[in-house]
Amino acid sequence: MNEAQIEITIPHLFRCPISLDLFEDPVTLCTGQTYDRSSIEKWLAAGNLTCPVTMQKLHDPSIVPNHTLRHLIDQWLQLGPQFDHGNSATIDYLAALKHTLESPELENKVQALEKIRVLSDEYCSFRKSCFHQLSFLPLLLELVFGTQLSKCHMEFTELALSCILKLLPLLSLEPLNVIKDESKLATFLLLFEKGTSSVKTSLCHLIDSTAAPQTEEVCHMLGHSHKLLHEIVGLVRQGCEASKVAIKAMSALCSLQSNRENLVRAGAIDGVITYISGCETRQKNLAPLAMAIIKKLLVLESAKEALVNHPSGTETLVKMVFRVCNQECSESAVGILSIVCRDFGRAREEAIGAGVLTQLLFLLQSQCGTKTKTKARMLLKLLRSKWIEEPKQV
Repeated sequence: MNEAQIEITIPHLFRCPISLDLFEDPVTLCTGQTYDRSSIEKWLAAGNLTCPVTMQKLHDPSIVPNHTLRHLIDQWLQLGPQFDHGNSATIDYLAALKHTLESPELENKVQALEKIRVLSDEYCSFRKSCFHQLSFLPLLLELVFGTQLSKCHMEFTELALSCILKLLPLLSLEPLNVIKDESKLATFLLLFEKGTSSVKTSLCHLIDSTAAPQTEEVCHMLGHSHKLLHEIVGLVRQGCEASKVAIKAMSALCSLQSNRENLVRAGAIDGVITYISGCETRQKNLAPLAMAIIKKLLVLESAKEALVNHPSGTETLVKMVFRVCNQECSESAVGILSIVCRDFGRAREEAIGAGVLTQLLFLLQSQCGTKTKTKARMLLKLLRSKWIEEPKQV
């Protein structure tokens, strides 16, 4: 294959954005953009601390070899004219869609997003690589959180978030770190406050994705926005379909110890108890995850007090002790009650008044696991003095 042929047929994906030449040694920055090693090293050596394409500040200046792209280019060079024309067409088509997303025409952008959403539904390893190499995820995040919020953009925002959520399982979570930028974080919070229910649901899914080592700082920053936490707690209380993703978002934020006090202050205990109490009327629910949130928060005295002071907190947990179809809930309920009953006489009295002794006896006679039975016996031992005082409860 001569130079003229290569020049004519080089797919957009295989060109360095700086030199516009065929990649020789492709490397990727923390922004997800790929460059030829020699070109990006010159850029960084000149004192530039931004990504040449996105102009984002580089919180990590290291570069990582892009072996996947290197393999694709080698395959293309070896096969020459025999290189799968379908693959070439895919590259060109996705590159055209990306170009449309970068254009100012909102209507064209919406149409491009519709096509991307369909394409991301159909798993294809080559297409996945193309989505990654063409940096679709960083671009979509920039379009959603780097644009001024307006009502006419809401349809676009809903679609873009939908595409982001479809691409996230296929690609690295690293691009989510763009939310750490002050202006983009502000847009995220404003979208959660002013957005449609669809937007809020999508943002909850994004929060759920931040419970990973590479996005821990984003999770921390979101967990320190009191307004956001109040919004999430409000969604949890509603008992609607959005409550399930809000529970997932709260669980992700709760994974960081530094966020837990803020969650308690935002009313997380009340919200989760309200959600659990409504689970009896919903077949598909996240009661086990909700119980796990309470258990994590109970390392804090403020959380214990919030649970004990809740008008139906102890009673709601007692109802979860004997769950024939959900042993995980039973074990969590017994564990949580053991914590508050050990520290609060009021909790012991309320638990006995709500019939916990009967529930524990039923649990011990059931086919639950050894671990759950051990916890149940320990709770019975803890409550023995009250049990003797009020035998009628049995």
